[in-house]
Amino acid sequence: MRQNITGGSPFEPTIGFSRAVRVGDNVYLAGTAPVGADNEDAEGQTRRIFTIAEKALAEAGASFKDVVRTRMFLTHIEDWEAVGRVHGEYFADTRPAATMVVVAALLNPAWRIEIEMDAVLAQNQ
Repeated sequence: MRQNITGGSPFEPTIGFSRAVRVGDNVYLAGTAPVGADNEDAEGQTRRIFTIAEKALAEAGASFKDVVRTRMFLTHIEDWEAVGRVHGEYFADTRPAATMVVVAALLNPAWRIEIEMDAVLAQNQ
C-alpha cells in the first residue's frame, strides 16, 4: 500500500511530488529545504529541516530512529561541520548511512542546505 504525505506546499500538485511517500515499511522523505528559515545560518537552517522532517516522518508512522540513510546537499563547503553537528545530535545512536555533497545552488538562493531521508519501519519490530 502506498501513502503519500503532503507537506502543504502549493507546488506539490503542480510539480507532482509529495513531502514523503510510505510504501510498506519503507518511507522516502523528499529533499527537504529550510522553508521559513531563509535568514538563518547553516545550523539554524538544518534545525528547521529536522523540524519539517520529523513531522513528515511521524505522519508516515516513523521517527528519526527508523532513518537508515540521509543525503545532505550543501551550497557552501564551509558549512559541513555545522550541518554535521546537527545531524549528529539527531543520529548519534542510529548512525544512518549518510552522504554529504556540495552543489552549485538550491531552488532558493538563501538556502544553504537540503536533506533527504529514507527510513525502514521493520527494523524496530
